Amino acid sequence: MVEEFLGRGWTFPLQVDDEGHISMSEYETDIKEAIWIILSTAKGERVMRPDFGCGIHDFVFSVINTSTLTLIENSIKEALTIWEPRIDLANVNVSTEKISEGKLIIDIEYIVRSTNNRFNMVYPFYLREGK
Repeated sequence: MVEEFLGRGWTFPLQVDDEGHISMSEYETDIKEAIWIILSTAKGERVMRPDFGCGIHDFVFSVINTSTLTLIENSIKEALTIWEPRIDLANVNVSTEKISEGKLIIDIEYIVRSTNNRFNMVYPFYLREGK
């Protein structure tokens, strides 16, 4: 019963199985894919839902300093709190360890509400094109 609450949806990225059916993801995998979609979607990108997504894309050309990193973390927290009700955020940390490669490493720790299981996810946010 608890797993049914976690949901089921199309895999991301979209895939077709050997029989020609759209592949599905379930439960915690569906949540992880939903988080990835939220973070990968810039606000205003979806025509029928312009408020969907995360504001981190507004910081692509910003100077990376403590203030900007805090704004990025807050944008992530806000987006996931609004758009992914199946989780509670435990921690969001933005690291500049790979800044020389043109990316920030975003580490997200979250708890699935219905199962109380803890997960983490690393999301690379590219500051330069072509990476």
